[in-house]
Amino acid sequence: MARRLSWNTALAQSDDARFMSLALALGRRGLGRTWPNPAVGAVIVKDGVIVGRGWTQFGGRPHAEVEALRRAGNAARGATLYVTLEPCSHFGTAPPCADAVIAAGNSRVVAPMEDPNSEVTGAGHARLRAAGIGVEVGLGAEEARRDHAGHIRRMRDGRPQVTLKLAVSADGKAGTAGRKPVAITGEMVRDRVHLLRAQSDAIMIGIGTALADDPMLTCRLPGMEQNSPVRIVLDSSLHLPLGSHLAGSAREVPVWVVAGNEAPLHAEEALRARGVEVLRASGSSGRLDLPIVLKDLAARGLTRLMVEGGPTLASALISADLVDEAVLFVSARTIGPEGIDAFDGAAEAVLKRRLRRLGTEPVGVDRQEVYGRG
Repeated sequence: MARRLSWNTALAQSDDARFMSLALALGRRGLGRTWPNPAVGAVIVKDGVIVGRGWTQFGGRPHAEVEALRRAGNAARGATLYVTLEPCSHFGTAPPCADAVIAAGNSRVVAPMEDPNSEVTGAGHARLRAAGIGVEVGLGAEEARRDHAGHIRRMRDGRPQVTLKLAVSADGKAGTAGRKPVAITGEMVRDRVHLLRAQSDAIMIGIGTALADDPMLTCRLPGMEQNSPVRIVLDSSLHLPLGSHLAGSAREVPVWVVAGNEAPLHAEEALRARGVEVLRASGSSGRLDLPIVLKDLAARGLTRLMVEGGPTLASALISADLVDEAVLFVSARTIGPEGIDAFDGAAEAVLKRRLRRLGTEPVGVDRQEVYGRG
């Protein structure tokens, strides 16, 4: 009998892991599209059959649990809910998800972690337990923490999770002399970068990159164009040209320009007339205060920020210890000693000392290296 119980327990645990894995995959569908809310996934299972599934919708509402419960209908009664974050317990723009779960009659809830939001932490699970629902916490915790890194960072540190993306030649260069356009990496890396953009709330560059490259910074993967992130330019003196690609497309995909408090008002008005949103931030000596900028962006709801700026911005963020993850695309191509170094000074050594290497993989003829906080 003991062996039979042990076998049944192992089978149940295997099923739990499988359904949680599906919930996590569903949640990732919302990455970059649900801010200021986290991208959550939910699966409802009864007698081994999936009767409902959902993920946080565009703009953060409805929540994943509500979507899954709606699809499950009466089949949710007595079923298990697998959800990738603790159901909320507070009233926001909608009633608490914990109340919806109780009303639906779920008998069990499996979640990987508590919500770091101080308005929720533990209270959602406590409310479920008080209603007689079994609650299990911890399954899939490591993966959930990665998926919810932006939400966790915003709740705990008051800023977005910052991912630095850099394309680096084999000899450590990020561009040619004079900032002439050059393709360092291949097409497969380009597609990977566009996917990273789609999974980010916003993408940020400095005015130097904006002037030199005149980029669009949109996601151009087929069928994912609507997933383009907010595009942010750090431009302390408001030098972004009105005829740039960014200013010219601001009414289609949002563009935020962060300017210093001393930047001219007439330049702000001209950009606003093009549809650009101009934010003001403090700074000194012509440089913006990066910690303040990031806190202001978090206050506006951003949780996942991808940085595609050049060596100057990358090094400034590294020096301020504001890089949480780095994705380096390393090419076999060399540019030569006249090229622009990918990092200023000792920034690369500092980055790799603060972050640990999480993995590496080939991307076509190039290589992707990922570093993150331990």
